[in-house]
Amino acid sequence: MKLTRLFNNFFDSEKAGGLILVFVTVISLVLANSAWQADYINFWHFELGEHSLVHWINDGLMTIFFLLIGLELEREIYHGELSDIKNASLPIFGAIGGMLVPAGLFLLLNFETDTQAGAGIPMATDIAFAIGILSLLGNRVPTSLKIFLTALAVLDDLGAIIVIAIFYTASIAYVNLFIALGIFGVLLILNRLKVHNLIPYLIGGVAMWYFMLHSGVHATITGVLLAFAIPFGNGSEKSPSYILQHILHKPVAFFILPLFAVANTCIAVGDSWQSLGQTNSLGIIVGLVIGKPLGIWLFSFIGVGLGLCVLPTDLKWKNIIGAGFLGGIGFTMSIFITILAFDNADIVNNSKIAIIIASILAGTIGFIFLKLTLKTQVENDETT
Repeated sequence: MKLTRLFNNFFDSEKAGGLILVFVTVISLVLANSAWQADYINFWHFELGEHSLVHWINDGLMTIFFLLIGLELEREIYHGELSDIKNASLPIFGAIGGMLVPAGLFLLLNFETDTQAGAGIPMATDIAFAIGILSLLGNRVPTSLKIFLTALAVLDDLGAIIVIAIFYTASIAYVNLFIALGIFGVLLILNRLKVHNLIPYLIGGVAMWYFMLHSGVHATITGVLLAFAIPFGNGSEKSPSYILQHILHKPVAFFILPLFAVANTCIAVGDSWQSLGQTNSLGIIVGLVIGKPLGIWLFSFIGVGLGLCVLPTDLKWKNIIGAGFLGGIGFTMSIFITILAFDNADIVNNSKIAIIIASILAGTIGFIFLKLTLKTQVENDETT
């Protein structure tokens, strides 16, 4: 199976970005629980204009991350894994199971409690971390597994975006929302008129972001809308979509996501470990560590069993289980949804700690499981 150059660039940037995320997260947690705790935490809550630094990062810079996700999803739909319905079906089934089962397990523990709004937290997969861990396994990883995990993570993020838009939107200022959607409509018209200059789209995107920010709908949704307004053309290296996606790879992987991780993991742990026995924390951990691999494997198995999708010839079902565990690394998107789900600072901090623990557990289990099973596959292939 031949990988496109853009997919390789995307995979490589996310791979390196995932390793950087691990490093900066550890540094941030150490500083937040050191002698500089108060100064460090207060720095990220410094008011700049009407909002804190962390708010600008979460609502502003993360819009660029979602723009990149949208561009990648568009590429997958037109030219990538999702362009062929048979190839697309397996990660689609896996993604659906990887969202529904974790959310169901969370609700099982938190239904009709103050924390039931957190059901979306274990639904997401952190692309950078998941691919970063998979990359540590080197050349033994089948190409189909790389594509399956990447497509699964992109679809998971799309699901998370839809969840954010529907369930984590406060009161809506309809005038601002309609203005934002009107700008989106204008950008779509420019697309139809074959305007390939990126500047009008970027200016329109900034304006759309401003009105979306003041509409009540989370501003990061703008990133995805803008991605689908930008002309894809034939997907060549000269297309606006390709050019912008190529430009954004490194800033997102090496600046925006690490900055988000640092700003959102400045957590003073203190007595928060005691919260791990609470239903909210248990729901997050069970959802990510058990629900993710179970849902991804089960729904993929059902899809193949019904003849709606096929398992690539170079993959085994145990590979899907291993990828499912890596899908349990929620981190970036899970923390993002946590911030939207809860107003209580203690619940937010406790949730973040549960997310970090669950992500470490899921990533470690997935890495060890795939290392052992892929090694066995390689040895079996060599003897046959």
